[in-house]
Formats: sequence, C-alpha cells, structure tokens
Amino acid sequence: MNWAARRIGGRFHYGWLTVAVVFLVLLAAAGTRATPSVMMVPLEHQFGWSRATISLAISVNIALYGLMGPFAAAAMQRFGIRPTVLVALSTMAAGVALSSLMTAPWQMILIWGVMVGGATGVAALSLSATVVNRWFTTHRGLVMGILTASSATGQLVFLPLLASIAEHHGWRQVVWVVAGAAAIVLPLVAFLLPERPASVALRPFGEAPGAPVATRIETKNPLQIAFGTLASASKTRDFWLLFFSFFICGASTNGYIGTHLIAMCGDYGMTEVQGASLLAAMGIFDLFGTTLSGWLSDRFNSRVLLFWYYGLRGLSLMYLPHAFGIDFYGLPIFALFYGLDWIATVPPTVRLATDVYGKEAAPVVFGWIVAGHQLGAAFAALGAGMLRSSLGTYTVASMISGGLCLVASVLVLRINRRDRPVAAQAA
Repeated sequence: MNWAARRIGGRFHYGWLTVAVVFLVLLAAAGTRATPSVMMVPLEHQFGWSRATISLAISVNIALYGLMGPFAAAAMQRFGIRPTVLVALSTMAAGVALSSLMTAPWQMILIWGVMVGGATGVAALSLSATVVNRWFTTHRGLVMGILTASSATGQLVFLPLLASIAEHHGWRQVVWVVAGAAAIVLPLVAFLLPERPASVALRPFGEAPGAPVATRIETKNPLQIAFGTLASASKTRDFWLLFFSFFICGASTNGYIGTHLIAMCGDYGMTEVQGASLLAAMGIFDLFGTTLSGWLSDRFNSRVLLFWYYGLRGLSLMYLPHAFGIDFYGLPIFALFYGLDWIATVPPTVRLATDVYGKEAAPVVFGWIVAGHQLGAAFAALGAGMLRSSLGTYTVASMISGGLCLVASVLVLRINRRDRPVAAQAA
C-alpha cells in the first residue's frame, strides 16, 4: 500500500484519487492535442505554409492518436498502466518542446504528427476505459463521463491562454507552455497511480465483498493482444456499427470543429482569441453535457441516447454556416447545443462495448473503436482543409459533416440487439 493510500485511510475510496490523477493526464493530453489549431494561423503567416499542408500534419497526429488506442490498452494489460503512461507523457513533453525548433513542414509532420500523435494516443479514451473497468463496478458511466469531460476542460483551460500567448508572443512560446504542463503531470503519475485496487488492498468501488477479484497477469505481448482481439471482434456486426458511428463522431468533432473552428472564425473577421474563446465556451458546456451523459448511460438505453446525440449534432453543424450571419445569438446558440453534445457520445459507446464484449476485452475493443474515431477525425481535418483551400469557405464541409451525423444516428439503433455478450478474446 502506497503512502497516499495510507493517508486516505477509510475516508474515501482510492479509486476517486485515481480518477483525479487520470483526469489531469487526460487534461494535459487534451491541451496538447488542441495546440495545433492555435498554431495554424501563426504558422501560415510566418512560413507561408498553406492550411492544407498544416492540416496534413494535424491529420497524421489525429490518426496516430486513434491508432495507438488498442495497442496502448494492450500495453497497459501487459506492462501496467503507470509505466505505459509515464513513457507516453515523457515522449509528449519532449516532442512538444522539440517542435520549437521546426522550420519546415516535414518537421511538423514528424514531430506533431508522428511523435506527439503517438504519445497522446496513449493518454486517451482507452486509458479511461481501462481505469474505469479496473477500479469501478458501479457508476462506470458517470466516471467515464467525468474522464471524457477532461478533453473539454483541456480546451477550457488551455485554448484562450494559448491563443493569447500566440497572438502576443508567438507560437514558440505556446509550445513551451504545453511541454511544461505535460512535464508537471509526470510525478503525479509516478507516485499516485497504482496499478489496480488490489495494489492498495482494496476492491473495485461498488463491488460486493464476496465477489472474486481479477488478478490475472497478461503474459502475451501487446501486438498479440491487440490484433487477436481485433480478429475476434471484427467478425461481429456490432463492432463495425460501433466503429463507423465513431468514425463519424471523430469527423464531426475534433477532426472538423476542433481543428478548423478558430481558422473558420478568422474567415468572418474574428480574432484567434475570440475563436478560441468560442471553443472554450463549448468546452464548458461539454463538461456538463458529457458528465450528464455518463449519468444517463447508467440509467437509460445507450442506443437511444446515441440516436439523439448524433441527430442533434448533425442539425447543429448544418446550422453553423448561418450562425455567423446572426448578429448576437447565432454563435452562442451553436456553442450551447453543439457544446453539450461534443463528446457526450463516449460514455454510452463504452457502455455498449462493455455490454457486447465483456469487461476484460472491452478496453482493447474500445481502443479499436477509438481508432475509427480518429481516422474519421483525420479524414475531416485534411478534407476540410482541402475544401477550404479550393472553395474559400467551410460551408460545404459543415454540411457534409452534419449529414454524416444524421447517418450515424440511424446506424447506432442497430447496435447490441442481442441478449448475451459476445466473446472477444486475444488469439
């Protein structure tokens, strides 16, 4: 039992402190992922790089962020949560700091796309799913909602500050602030993040005293775990419904809005700080919306929740091009409805994956589903940049993104239409 567990004693379950530490890890990763959107216009002005070129680096970052998910979840099973997260945070901090020296597009692709993208992929939703399934038997939806909301809080904390720094001091100062934030979290993970409840002589929160405790140590290598689970899960229809609906989720959130909204606001005469503040306001709404979504997913049918989330998001995106033409209420209305729905899809999606594939396999299966999310985000980040470069406007991209969300609202109604879980074990 570590010193923090001894100090806490019986005052509250250590799982909640674990949630707080992981929340901060995800917060730092969220701020790191949001940084390229703040840097887009300054890099365009300083180096003459087109938005399509910068979007390529961002799309590589987003794709690797998602593709790392299943391998990160498998590495946590094989090597442990703490060592895996420590390596990721160290790589993230070093990569961001190194980017202050870049002067060519290939360097941005290598550093922000490959190095930072791969590192942030470890500190992502697969980490949340692993921690939730290990530490909690009850309130899993609520806890997943809280951890997922850290992405919104990352925007709230970082974006206006980073945009202001970029505007007054340049983009290189931005990367030093972000690198420092990632480095600060390292000692918290090293000293306060146990591997599992048994490491501090506890049971998962909400688990009955007589229930068996999972203590099996995974001996297979992460590649075998990840690909074996994929081979099993990919034979089921539910996997592909979850994968493609989450592909659309990624395309319509951090791929499009998260990457391009600040630049889009600039097309309508708004400053970078104003655009970042709009994203931050959406982050505030999403903090409440995603936490509420987690609470709802513990109580209501996840398919029905996802139907409404995707449908309302699609309508919001179709409204966005018109919002800039309404003097006062246009953008605030968009920020409210879209913000509440930003990543509210995550808790019910995790719940469905756990219901279909079981508690042990769910984090790795969900890692592959997150890969679909980030492939969709990469597709939208690059596609929207190319459409903007060729058409001079984001309107077509907004309509395409909104239409895809309406398609997803229909797809999700077909998920988990059976009564018993499907096995998805590593080969």
